[in-house]
Formats: sequence, structure tokens, C-alpha cells
Amino acid sequence: MKIPVQKLKFNGAEPLHFEEDVDVSDIVEMNNDIRQIDPVQVKGNATMQGNEITFHFSIDGTMILPCARTLVDVKYPFQVDVIEVFSTSPYYKEEDESEIHPVSGEMLDLTPYIKENVLLEVPFRVFSDDKEVQENALTEGEGWELLSEKPTEQKVDPRLQKLQSLLDDNNEEENR
Repeated sequence: MKIPVQKLKFNGAEPLHFEEDVDVSDIVEMNNDIRQIDPVQVKGNATMQGNEITFHFSIDGTMILPCARTLVDVKYPFQVDVIEVFSTSPYYKEEDESEIHPVSGEMLDLTPYIKENVLLEVPFRVFSDDKEVQENALTEGEGWELLSEKPTEQKVDPRLQKLQSLLDDNNEEENR
């Protein structure tokens, strides 16, 4: 999504409104959990004061992520409100932690900043709400078992069953 700097200068104090669908599908190839992402809708406005350009925009879209339990595809809708500030000053140099980005040339490309904000919206984990998927999900396997927060009976290892009976006998004698 490229915006000409001249267009912002021409608008003066009036904000420049924009709305566009942006294809960010190449972020799927990065090392993250996003399996698929549709084009995101970006809409907002830009204002210019002196050498600073301020963009206020929102990003709406849906990404496909793996379920943390079953690894099935889960649609995750998201909406992000973003403020990005740019400087057209030839003397401005971007520092490491700076919130102001330098503009080089006559076109300002918002696509990298859109991708960055989409990646920041990827949640740590998602779970599928589909009942059929939850019912067919594995709950145990060889050497592992899914534990829930529900209280369960404590299982005694059969090899230690004899020791448990000795402890029970000792407790009964002490209570007499």
C-alpha cells in the first residue's frame, strides 16, 4: 500500500482518507504459526504537520492458525488499531527504539508496517470451538495423558499397591 508524499502535502491540514485491501499472504512463509491469511482491509487517515506524517488506521482480517490441542485449522478474526509516525526531514536518522520512521523517496510504503502489526496480533495459542473436533481429539497415548482441571481419582501404580495396603494398615492401628 503505497501513498505518495506529494498527495499528503497537497491536502495540507485536511486528513487524507484511505481504504484498501492489502495482500499480506507472504507472512505465511515466515517462521510463525499462520497457515493462511486472506487480504486484510486497511482503512484510516493520514495527516501532515511540518515534516511529520501521522497515520491512524485499522487493520481487519482473518487468519488460519493451528488449534493448540488438535492442530486443526482455526479461523481467528482480528482487528488492530494502529498509529504510525513518519518524518520527511532529511536530517532525521532512525534510532533503534524510535517510534518515528524516516521517509526516503516520494512514495511511502505502509505494507511492511501492516505486516508487522498483523504478526504482533498472532495469539500465543488458539483452541477450536468445534464440538466434533473436541470429541474426536486424542486424550491419551503411549506415555502421555491429557489432564484436565477437573478433580480425578488418584490412580495408584499397581506395582506399589502392596505398599499402599501396608500404609492403610498402619493408619488403622494408630487410630485405635
